[in-house]
Amino acid sequence: MALIAAAAAISMPTGVHAATDPKPGKGTVTSQETDDGRAVVSGKQARTKAERSAAAFVAADPAALKLGAKDEAVRLGTYQSSGLQYVSYDRTHQGLRVVGGDFVVAADAEGNLLGTSVAQDAPVKVSTTKPAITEARAEKVAKGKVTKPVVESTELVILQGEAGSDLAYETIVTGTREGSPSRLSVFVDAATGKVLSTKEHVVEGTGSSGYSGTVTIPTQLSGSTYSLIDPSATTLKCQNASGNVTYTGTDDSWGNGDPTNRETGCVDAFYGAQQEKGMLTSWLGRSGMDGSGGWVPIRVGLNDVNAYYDGTQVQIGHSQSGSRWIGSIDVVAHEFGHGIDDHTPGGISGGNTQEFIADTFGAATEWYDNQTANDTPDYLVGEEIDLVGNGPIRNMYNPSLAGDDNCYSSSTPNDEVHAAAGPGNHWFYLLAEGSNPTNGQPTSPTCNSSTVTGVGIQKAMKIMYNAMLLKTSSSSYLKYRTWTLTAAKNLYGTSTCTEFNAVKAAWNAVSVPAQTGDPTCTPGGGTGSVTVTSPGSKTGTVGTAISSFTVSASGGTSPYTFTATGLPAGVSISSSGTVSGTPTTAGTYTPTVTATDSAGASGSTQFTFTVSGTGGGTCSGQKLTNPGFESGATGWTASSGVIDSSTGAPAHSGSYKAWLNGYGTTHTDNLSQSVTIPSGCAATLTFWLYVDSDETTTTSAYDKLTVKAGSTTLATYSNLNKGSGYVQKSLNLSGQAGSTVTLTFTGTEDSSLATSFLIDDTAVNLS
Repeated sequence: MALIAAAAAISMPTGVHAATDPKPGKGTVTSQETDDGRAVVSGKQARTKAERSAAAFVAADPAALKLGAKDEAVRLGTYQSSGLQYVSYDRTHQGLRVVGGDFVVAADAEGNLLGTSVAQDAPVKVSTTKPAITEARAEKVAKGKVTKPVVESTELVILQGEAGSDLAYETIVTGTREGSPSRLSVFVDAATGKVLSTKEHVVEGTGSSGYSGTVTIPTQLSGSTYSLIDPSATTLKCQNASGNVTYTGTDDSWGNGDPTNRETGCVDAFYGAQQEKGMLTSWLGRSGMDGSGGWVPIRVGLNDVNAYYDGTQVQIGHSQSGSRWIGSIDVVAHEFGHGIDDHTPGGISGGNTQEFIADTFGAATEWYDNQTANDTPDYLVGEEIDLVGNGPIRNMYNPSLAGDDNCYSSSTPNDEVHAAAGPGNHWFYLLAEGSNPTNGQPTSPTCNSSTVTGVGIQKAMKIMYNAMLLKTSSSSYLKYRTWTLTAAKNLYGTSTCTEFNAVKAAWNAVSVPAQTGDPTCTPGGGTGSVTVTSPGSKTGTVGTAISSFTVSASGGTSPYTFTATGLPAGVSISSSGTVSGTPTTAGTYTPTVTATDSAGASGSTQFTFTVSGTGGGTCSGQKLTNPGFESGATGWTASSGVIDSSTGAPAHSGSYKAWLNGYGTTHTDNLSQSVTIPSGCAATLTFWLYVDSDETTTTSAYDKLTVKAGSTTLATYSNLNKGSGYVQKSLNLSGQAGSTVTLTFTGTEDSSLATSFLIDDTAVNLS
């Protein structure tokens, strides 16, 4: 990772399902409002809803995630930012981890799905999972890639790449390469013994030394001894690289202000880390480097003109003259930026994007610190020291001034990794400040001679971070364009599209081309540009299939996707606009049909749909209030969150359904309504039930749904009844004639593996 130092003195289909990690990562939410002003639920509730919706989506649409019948999706953790939720998954194939098989499901705080990012382009396809070479041979090949190798681990995996799927050994070896520390993953073909690819886990960088003056830093007191340990995050500490010993003292006064002094170098680095910690919390809602409050130690004293992050530590070296330690704010924040990148979905960014990603954390931390003297905030990397005698290491507003490219080209992914940071740094500056800032920052040339208006560094950093939460292991400049556009749209909405358009303009200005997966943004949500033609009044009869009809739309950009609310129970609309089904409940309905075009613009229409019963008299008709839940909780008593319209799991018809359980923890949900059944009448309770479960047992009912009429149990369903969609259930209520009875659905879950019970289109029909 990069370095910079400052001196200071202080006073699915069958076989496919979503499995949950028993210890998923926990993000944090520091704000109760999203960036477009929408209220959000608590962090814990939002996380739970997102995970439940993501699990349901994984089970319902595995093809969208390139999941095959022998794959299993394994949830890694959930990251939260500004009310948005990012559920990260890895996958296995026949029990083997798929390297390059990761994906992310994004949702809002209510569990509504916003989209996905998937690393692989096609399902896994290997002819065998039995290796032809031994593990020892693979390790021998891997050891040849570094000097003085030590094998850390070896694992048989599936390596998924653009060329397809390969059975491979991943061997991690440590040592040196070209004189620099190395921790290298070597992927060896398990059939031929050839090296398929490598991945370096030690990310190196360059930086500058600056002076922050007298600063205040948190220290830990034990007895009469102070230590350079953050008492609120004890894994964040600063050590002497000679022996990796944490600095201690009796007076809580550290360093002497001389950047050649090693203890002063530790003060600089520790202060920079504290400022980054504050920036992460205040600007991004993230707790620590790893998202759960964790860090790695800083070690000052590396005998190298560089600084590194290697997954276990941040090492701070010295300037080329050997005169000073290089742990300034932007260097330290850059190195920990690599750590943050490492602890977001997909791991450290690839495609030569990792250095510009880390540089954004360095710049953001400088601006968060916002010193008025000493190290004033800017967009230069390593400007405070002359690391190798050539001034700043990198320049974000005009990378060419430091010898890097301003503009992206097809050669950028193959450039030296630090030189390849130029276009990304340029993009970030244009997004934050624009091409002609009015706040005293320098002008920035654009590759297409355009003018770009910035959104400010705090918004720019929030967009960057949320794009990282969409990241997969197949990251690249081209994918970061799509992810940042998606992040801007998710964060700031479509009322003006200001932030979205700024992201787009900045990428265009550095020549990163548009991608087919790029989202679009229409100010005001695009409503009004699509016209939906009313189909006119419709009629139907309970128990008789209607004559299907198709709703049409015009305007906007075809094709259109149709949805509807308020349709009679038993009637639904397809995505192409065809309405069909068999009504189950008499009444007069006013459905709303909405068509959304390919650019996100939409329009709606309403019409009247009258459904007649099968006969008159007291023993006829449907008796439940709001049987399809389209009026929310009207008529029902339910546990919090049960009656639900999120897109995380489908309704049988309309938008609403009852969603009981699905938490993967010990939990009980209830749903009930009282109904009167006249004497002498036969009565039947019908409802559509979808059981979706992560349980794999075929013999044990761990999670249950019990249906009761009063104290009488009518039926019990469980994880053993799981399926791929809704199934209609019919229960006899004739024994309740002449009484008012409460119908109750009770869902119970045990302590692990989620089971969702989805109920929709209920009815109590008399005859």
